Parts: sequence; structure tokens; C-alpha cells
Amino acid sequence: MESLFGVFLSAFLAATILPFSSEAVLAAFYVSGGGEAVSLWAVATVGNVLGAVVNWGLGRYALHWQGHRWFPFSSQQLNRAKSWFARYGIWSLGFAWLPIIGDPLTFAAGMLRVRLSIFLILVTLGKAARYAVVLQAADALKN
Repeated sequence: MESLFGVFLSAFLAATILPFSSEAVLAAFYVSGGGEAVSLWAVATVGNVLGAVVNWGLGRYALHWQGHRWFPFSSQQLNRAKSWFARYGIWSLGFAWLPIIGDPLTFAAGMLRVRLSIFLILVTLGKAARYAVVLQAADALKN
């Protein structure tokens, strides 16, 4: 149970403003026998998607704090995310799992008022696929 909580927490934090590697935590728990692949995959996916929802909410409701030093994203990150949206539209959320650009993309989705239902579908698909690949690679190490 504590391994599931650890995976959830690492996945959640990795999707928010904190730099964190949930993939390493997930793989370590799996390889060490800390849980079944399906359970770890589901918990990591849910945690990471919920973290992305926090970013979406920040983008939707907290943009007026952008000039503050503690604000989670730089202007450059936000501009990059906006340009992804301009080029690919909401489909760019399929790339929310990518390092560096993924978190600002979820923030930009909130700024641009992407409907939460569409956001959840696209972000969940990408993040679930990423964790499936991580577990598949960890399984190769385990065997």
C-alpha cells in the first residue's frame, strides 16, 4: 500500500511545478516487487493526471499572478506552450507527457479555456501510454 501511495505522490508532484522523476520511482517500485504492474500503472496515471489538472486550474484561474517570482512557469515556457496550441490545437495535449513542455502545455490549456472533459481524455491517454512504456522497460530489466 505504501508503494502505491509513493507512486501516486511522485506522479502527482512530477506533473505539477516541482521537478520530479515519477518514472524512476515507478520503475524502482515495480522492479523491487513493490506492486503489480497494472496497479502501479493505474495509480501513476491517476496521480499524474490529477497533477496536470492542478496546472490546468492554475492556468484557468491564477494567470494574474504571472509576474510574481514564485509563479511556476517562465514566459518562455508559456509562449512555447501557446505556440504548440496555435500549431496543433487541443491535440497538442497528447504531448502533455513530454518533459519540459508537458507541464506548461497543461497550464496553457487552462489559460486557453480548454474544456476539462477534453483535457482529461487527451492528457490521460498520453500519460497512461508513457507509464505503460516505462513499466514495459522496467519489466525487461526485471526479467
